[in-house]
Amino acid sequence: MPIDPVSNTDYSSHLGPITRTVADAALMLRVMAGPHYADHTSLEKEPEDYPALLDQPFPRRPRLAYSPDFGHARVEPEVAALARQAAERLAAALGVALIEVRPPFGPEGPELIRFFWPAHWTMHADKLATHRAEMDPGFVACIEAGLPITIARYQAMRERKYAYIRAIHAFFEEWDFLLSPSASVAAFPADRLAPQDWPEHPWDWIGWAEFSYPFDLSGNPAASVPCGFTRAGLPVGLQIAGRRFDDLGVLRLARLFETLAPWHDAQPF
Repeated sequence: MPIDPVSNTDYSSHLGPITRTVADAALMLRVMAGPHYADHTSLEKEPEDYPALLDQPFPRRPRLAYSPDFGHARVEPEVAALARQAAERLAAALGVALIEVRPPFGPEGPELIRFFWPAHWTMHADKLATHRAEMDPGFVACIEAGLPITIARYQAMRERKYAYIRAIHAFFEEWDFLLSPSASVAAFPADRLAPQDWPEHPWDWIGWAEFSYPFDLSGNPAASVPCGFTRAGLPVGLQIAGRRFDDLGVLRLARLFETLAPWHDAQPF
């Protein structure tokens, strides 16, 4: 989707619709996507008519991979169980096998994102002298962690990042979709960077969010759909990631799961 002004975080994060239903997401994406003169990174191709095509069948049976942890992530057992049940239910509805995988690209991700996140937020370093007291302490710590990074180090890590992105796209040559938890934990108090029983860090919240940033970096479409509630009544999400440019496929799979398990109609607690 076009962004104005264009972000200078080198694709470390992206924007997307947050909606109550998949149909609403398809409608919103149809409006938001497409070329725009103000964003030189936007695609020249006009988006498909996602709402009209949403309920059409897949042209062939999709190949589904499932990973509970991308080969490295810590995931709360209750979250992992709900995500797996959702993935199995989706595979059964499609009449296809669900194959658990350890994505080859997975273990490379944590070092990369923990390098680039503070590196990019140094763009706000000029504000520390005048606005430090008004800024979130975690944000300040993140900026300061990026200040010692040299251009040579940044370029070396950027080369590794592009190899990581190539590995992600190579993975999707074999699989149509990769299913996983959306996050490692259910919701926790908003004044914390991590749950109470997780390691504390001045700025690093990424440990419980290891599933989304790979596709921010690579540009693959991904959706998070509700897949149940913990015993405490907190919602859990199933992430559906697909091949680059297959936004429609991801939306279709999300829509299918929504019809199987209409959690969007349920209220937490």
